[in-house]
Amino acid sequence: MTDSDPHSWPADEPWPDNYFNYFTEIEEHFQKARGTSLFLLSPLDWALIENWKNSGVPLEAVVQGIDEAFEKWRGRKVKSRQVNSLAYCTQAVMEAAKRLTGAGAIRARQTREPLFAATEVRDFLTNAAAAISATGNSAFQPIESAVETLAAEAETHLTDLEDLERRLTSLEEKMVAIARAALSDDNALAMRRQLDNELAPYRSKMTAEQIAMLERRYLDTRIMERIGLPRLSLFYMR
Repeated sequence: MTDSDPHSWPADEPWPDNYFNYFTEIEEHFQKARGTSLFLLSPLDWALIENWKNSGVPLEAVVQGIDEAFEKWRGRKVKSRQVNSLAYCTQAVMEAAKRLTGAGAIRARQTREPLFAATEVRDFLTNAAAAISATGNSAFQPIESAVETLAAEAETHLTDLEDLERRLTSLEEKMVAIARAALSDDNALAMRRQLDNELAPYRSKMTAEQIAMLERRYLDTRIMERIGLPRLSLFYMR
């Protein structure tokens, strides 16, 4: 597990049972720890979660880190403000990840039953291909065709969702590269300014490497949203 290697869950380690619930479980636990169930995570928060997922940070580590960060915050005599971002928990999460990984505490999946029905995967990918087509940009056509092919073969991929996820990750990276190249300088500058404003309070809690990864994921996500491109990862099925 490393901060600098995105999309890199270790190939020799089985994925945990709750791997595809990673996003929702973290969101729900942060809301619970904060005591506000209606609190919405920001684009920065979602980018941070994706970085943790891509770097192989165990869900257990994120949950423990959130709890430890809030415990420390509540122990302060003076609380200048409420915790409004997952970024506040970054240091605690990474420390928990080191402890758990070192102790071999990642829970392995014991069975290989499909986590999704073939129809779920097929519908998800078919809708993604349609969204790509709806952009009207012919540069995305090869990616659209590849996603349609994966949708047609959905049933054959159920026994190896890890491989399907890697294929989708590769296609999404190509799609983002095309979208980024087409982005105007003015729009890129506006996104960068928004990111800097959101990230400013938490920069001191992250390493330069973590910040660089987070900035890239945040900007890539916002670029896709602006054009109307879908996320291709299976995580977005839930």
